[in-house]
Parts: sequence; structure tokens; C-alpha cells
Amino acid sequence: IFYNKNMRALKDKIAELIHHLPEDSTLEDIQYHLYVLEKISKGQKSIKDGKGISNEEAKARLSKWITQ
Repeated sequence: IFYNKNMRALKDKIAELIHHLPEDSTLEDIQYHLYVLEKISKGQKSIKDGKGISNEEAKARLSKWITQ
């Protein structure tokens, strides 16, 4: 049952995403948006699992990249 609930939620997210895309979206557009959705979900899970970094650490890292 747990699997089915997760699959239903995933299918609902995908259907909503496709519904909100422009009518002239290509398969490539849909694949890209699904890729982004997956990466966001993985990032949220990492943060939930305590594997994220603080805003201060992110700013420090970004500052190093920008000044190089």
C-alpha cells in the first residue's frame, strides 16, 4: 500500500506538471521538467535527512565560485 500511495502522488505531480506546460511543449521539454522535478525532490529529501548545508555555508561556497 505504501508503494501505491507514493506512486499515486508521483503520478499526480507529473500530471499537474504536464497540465501546466504550454500546449506546444515538446517531449524534450517534458523530459527536462521531469528531470528538474526529480532533482528538487532528491534535494528536499537530502535536507529532510539532515544532509543539507546552511544558508551561510551556501553563500560562502557561492562567494568562492563568483570571485574565482
